[in-house]
Amino acid sequence: MQCSWKAVLLLALASIAIQYTAIRTFTAKSFHSCPIPNPMNCSLTQDTDVADRLCDENPTFPYNLSRKTHVLILATTRSGSSFVGQLFNQHFDVFYLFEPLYHVQYTLIPKLTQSKSTTDRRVMLGASRDLLRSLYDCDLYFLENYIKPQPVNHTTDRLFRRGASKALCSPPVCESLGAVDLHLEEGDCVKKCGTLNLTLATESCREHGHVAIKTVRVPEVSDLRALVEDPRLNLKVIQLVRDPRGILASRSETFRDTYRLWRIWDGTGRKPYNLDVTQLTTVCEDFWNSVSTGLNRPPWLKGKYMLVRYEDLARNPMKKTEEIYDFLGIPMDSNVERWIQNNTRGDRSSSKHKYGTVRNSAATAEKWRFRLSYEIVAFTQHACQQVLAQLGYKTAGSEEELKNLSISLVEERDFLPFS
Repeated sequence: MQCSWKAVLLLALASIAIQYTAIRTFTAKSFHSCPIPNPMNCSLTQDTDVADRLCDENPTFPYNLSRKTHVLILATTRSGSSFVGQLFNQHFDVFYLFEPLYHVQYTLIPKLTQSKSTTDRRVMLGASRDLLRSLYDCDLYFLENYIKPQPVNHTTDRLFRRGASKALCSPPVCESLGAVDLHLEEGDCVKKCGTLNLTLATESCREHGHVAIKTVRVPEVSDLRALVEDPRLNLKVIQLVRDPRGILASRSETFRDTYRLWRIWDGTGRKPYNLDVTQLTTVCEDFWNSVSTGLNRPPWLKGKYMLVRYEDLARNPMKKTEEIYDFLGIPMDSNVERWIQNNTRGDRSSSKHKYGTVRNSAATAEKWRFRLSYEIVAFTQHACQQVLAQLGYKTAGSEEELKNLSISLVEERDFLPFS
């Protein structure tokens, strides 16, 4: 049978592709299983001691054997995620990382804080999943691909918000700290510890029983399906949501330049013609899509997903934190309890910077009602009406109702974990 040159070329290309895939599969870091008897490599009378010995000598399986729980706090900017992160950062047996995906975003998508390109989003999500998988496996060297300038001898002073991770500011990662330094401010940690040794950080991660990561750079829980279904991980997702009106108020105050037009509208009462409404609607769309997925309870999320409203956590932090740890199956220790008691009753002067976590948590959750004009609130309620109803946030029908704190704008809802 004669074949055209085009057919031969296509076959050759297909062969190359198959070989390339095989090479990538066998050269990538893999998790092999113990040998399983089959007719091709053993007989029914094979000595079972030999098989047992092989498993003992090569105890790597295609599923998580370490009993580690891998926690991902899925949130958006100014939704209380730093506060929630501290609930894990303070736990003695949790290795906590603050926004490691920052490096992916700013390496792959330079000069953009939030890419709106579908292609950029797809590329970043793929890289983010690879990095998360490696970090949960305590392979912090993988981070070096995204830290600029490139770390030298596995040391760097460029890890984003290194001081926000207690594990990275404690022995063995930082030997220069003593007992008096247990409650260092973030900046003081960096000054006292110097450069970060990623080898020591990797060792510290492996010594901890669990790994928790906070990110505001993954839009929806469906973007995490490949990780949730990965048998090498025991990933559980805490999705944190907040009233979009509160998020908008907080962002307008924190990111003054980026949200300048919203501030002009708030101050003058006139809506700018070139206002970027996607700064609001993107949050609501992501919430709607992600929460809809979680509340629909697909089989792949069973036992892996918990929805938490920031307002519920702010009003009763101890009770809600206990519920979170119960869902994760991790005992809550006294360090976490002590941190909650010391960091949810502060006054306005308690928080030293915009990312601080010392505050009167209940009052903070309601502050937006006095920061935004009723015109902006009404606009937000119309633009985000679906997600407000979905999450149990009530609308204010007048300025008087908006400012009246005796009228709760949060319905009593019990979002039970999907177990």
